[in-house]
Amino acid sequence: MTTVMVQIPKTPAPVSPATRSVPTSADVARLAGVSRATVSYVLNNTSAVRISEPTRRRVHEAAKELGYVPHAAARSLRAGHSRMVLMPAPSIPVGPLYSQFISELQWALGRLDYTVVQYGSVGLQGDEAARAWAELRPVAVLVPGTGLGPQGVALLRRSGARAVVTLGPDAVEGAHALLMDHAGVGHSAAGHLYARGRRRIGVVVPEESGLEAFSLPRLAGVRRALHGTDATLTELPLAYEEQAAAKLAVRWRDLGLDAAFAYNDEYAMLLMRALQDEGISIPEDTAVIGADDLLLGRLLRPRLSTVHLELPSGRDLAELVDRAVREPGAATETHTVLGATVVHRDSS
Repeated sequence: MTTVMVQIPKTPAPVSPATRSVPTSADVARLAGVSRATVSYVLNNTSAVRISEPTRRRVHEAAKELGYVPHAAARSLRAGHSRMVLMPAPSIPVGPLYSQFISELQWALGRLDYTVVQYGSVGLQGDEAARAWAELRPVAVLVPGTGLGPQGVALLRRSGARAVVTLGPDAVEGAHALLMDHAGVGHSAAGHLYARGRRRIGVVVPEESGLEAFSLPRLAGVRRALHGTDATLTELPLAYEEQAAAKLAVRWRDLGLDAAFAYNDEYAMLLMRALQDEGISIPEDTAVIGADDLLLGRLLRPRLSTVHLELPSGRDLAELVDRAVREPGAATETHTVLGATVVHRDSS
């Protein structure tokens, strides 16, 4: 028997993606035929150095081909601060109007080369939440609602946040403030109903936790508008549920109300449907007005009267953040926003 020896060549083991070297700016520079400084200028959108468009294009193409992504931490070390803007995720239901505002703001900050991070801090509130936010070392923090105090602002500033901006009914020491005048929303709605001849006015107060920061100022605005008049005000606690609205509608005739400010358009739609199911005619028996001026309100029959809210421009707020980051020692700014204008339609 003849034995034949066969040598099998060794096949190199495939390179695991995890062991491949991470591309660097030097790799991008070699492929694009430019210096590392040019790569840095292009990928960091540096405006102080003029770079031709063909060169910019070569750098971006090389970075894409290699899968190179700038290192955020390294860039932060060079700049002396991060480019992260932290926004605590709202712990309450937010409607389409607020979601649209947040989207516009994120787009505007992105155009200014900031990275927007929404932080979910369930169970943390106020200054305790500020400590958790500070651990991420954001360059700016945008805080919706209430709860953050001067100590929380000071903590964020000590941790490196160059700008702290609050969006709520009151200013906080050390922070830039966008004051949201929700009382003006209720005042406008009540003034409209009174001018239409309504004198027994109900005000929906949502039972959902967290909405008090908006609903109570709106209730106070209605109370202020009707003070000294011959009109009466009835508070109407209401959960955002069909069953809860139906129970309220059953009691409606006993309440003797001829109008309702329903907190916002979504609650107004819920209430209108329940009242109509109970045989109560709108606006003949009861006038209804909401707030937010949502498209769905225009599609209802009867069309929903509402209070149009003029939210701050996302672009203007982004420019405020950028200005505060570039000039951290400048005086804090306070701006009153949330203009309220009644839009009269069929329901009132």
